[in-house]
Amino acid sequence: MTAGLLTVTREPAAGSAQLRDDWLDLEGRASPTVFLSWQWLGHWLHVYQPRASVLRVKEGERLVGLGLVVETDERRHGVMKSRCLRLHQTGHKLLDQIWIEYNGFLAEHGKEDAVADACLQYLCNSMPDWDEFVIGAIDAEEAERYARITGLHKHLRWEAPCFGVDLDHLRRTGGRYLDTLSRNTRHQINRCYRLYQQQGDVRLARPDSVEEALALFDRIGPRHLERWGSGPDQSGFANPDFVRFHRELIRFQWPDGGVDLVSLMVGDEEIASFYNLVYNQVVYFYLGGMEAETDNRLKPGLLGHSLCIEDYRHHGFHYYDFMGGDERYKSNLGHLHRHLVQISLQRARFKLKLEDVARRARNRWIREAGDGHER
Repeated sequence: MTAGLLTVTREPAAGSAQLRDDWLDLEGRASPTVFLSWQWLGHWLHVYQPRASVLRVKEGERLVGLGLVVETDERRHGVMKSRCLRLHQTGHKLLDQIWIEYNGFLAEHGKEDAVADACLQYLCNSMPDWDEFVIGAIDAEEAERYARITGLHKHLRWEAPCFGVDLDHLRRTGGRYLDTLSRNTRHQINRCYRLYQQQGDVRLARPDSVEEALALFDRIGPRHLERWGSGPDQSGFANPDFVRFHRELIRFQWPDGGVDLVSLMVGDEEIASFYNLVYNQVVYFYLGGMEAETDNRLKPGLLGHSLCIEDYRHHGFHYYDFMGGDERYKSNLGHLHRHLVQISLQRARFKLKLEDVARRARNRWIREAGDGHER
């Protein structure tokens, strides 16, 4: 299938001997986030072995775009089955709990729009059997563009703001990170630091071996479970597939600096731990575990993030990304830089239209019930 001067082909990922080399070559000509790098997606293919197809986009003989799509059935409401096509996700809830962000097609720098256009036209015209194309978490503006290209109904499944800290800007201005925060947040961090200093030396520490890095990750688990819970859609540490993915990622990527694990120490006691993905000098905060303190003046998370940010600034990193989530600490410590969404682009199927009508009626009832309660 050809879109303008671009040609799109598809083949099974499992039988693609050149995929790794092609991906790495294109990655070097692109501007991806960590989630579109081979560092992440190559590991995803290796650990979960999804039945994915590779979309290759060429301009003449030159490879300019890549994507991995998976076809699965999704059952909803106990009776409805929807044939879904997903980008860089499996469609299996436990496997997708690793939650890709900044999703999209890998494209040569400057050809992002053309590659997305060509891939979406291919999916719509050459793969007619799917009901929904599910993609997330993707930039909200990019999602709007995908909807316009396909002309399909866009159903919003999830949305969240993204916050982060521009470390390059901090270095250019010569300012201290804490000086960029609100007076209240700065006061909380400084007070917390002083109180911890009374207990022992406050410092960051990193593991010296893969084994120590894995042990640090494992220590995050109980704190993360305590904070987020062990139920569905709560802490990933309750999901063995999630833990397996990240332990293997640490095993392969920690020696080369692809992941960074950091402890916040007070004397000899670890009061907070951080697990970050690192790619192209950008730090992606993925998860952490904080000591539950009874004194609400002690905020190990706020203090730990602030010290990590200063540490990464000092070592020349470009950006500290809190990624998607509307938790207060993210907005207190960072600046809004984009919105992420998960959407499904839906074909004109009667079952999907009926579902949409029922969904709108339910949401309207909830709003009206809420308004009546307020009155």
